[in-house]
Amino acid sequence: MTRLLVEVEGQTEETFVNEVLAPHLYSLGYTQIGARLLGNARERERRGGITAWPAARQDILRHLRGDPGGLVTTMVDFYGLPKTDERAWPGRQAAGPLPFAQKAPTVEAAILADVESALESRFQRDRFIPFVLMHEFEALLFSDCTAFARGIDRVSLTADFQAIRNQFASPEEINDSPITAPSKRVKALVPDYVKPLMGTLAALEIGLDVLRRECPHFGTWLAELEARAP
Repeated sequence: MTRLLVEVEGQTEETFVNEVLAPHLYSLGYTQIGARLLGNARERERRGGITAWPAARQDILRHLRGDPGGLVTTMVDFYGLPKTDERAWPGRQAAGPLPFAQKAPTVEAAILADVESALESRFQRDRFIPFVLMHEFEALLFSDCTAFARGIDRVSLTADFQAIRNQFASPEEINDSPITAPSKRVKALVPDYVKPLMGTLAALEIGLDVLRRECPHFGTWLAELEARAP
């Protein structure tokens, strides 16, 4: 499989895929890499956050059915995933109280099981890789606080970013309350922070090698994508 579709939560992840991830994977032999927003954009604007699971599920199933030779993955933030009522994503409610190391795998396994159940005999395990970012995209940027600050032209904030990073064993553990989520911490220090532009500039400055080393769950996902290259 040399075609990859990344189902993403928002414009920040879409830009990251196109500007940071795709060039690396193209160098390994992929021939087509695209990022596509999950679900109905109008619904997201009206309700806030990522789309409800039924709409996201419909997109994933449509793309798996529509390109039998392609690989599909997701890139969505654990923080903000709907966890109750009809919008809930599989496994999200159950993952909430679990130890950190079990949170993303619980959601990913539940997503995989739901998609497999829908496709039944047509399901091909090697064509779908669910991936959930912990806890959201901005956590990755704390992998190298000096490069983060330099990438967004805020070098004076290096120590402030580092002070946040030093509180956690890994950037992926920066937590997920409405006050302390990674993006909330960044916004408090950089009120004019523009997620898609500045987040991607910082990621480019940091580089994939550092991101994968400092963020093990992200690194595992990247390794899986690399392993599928021809």
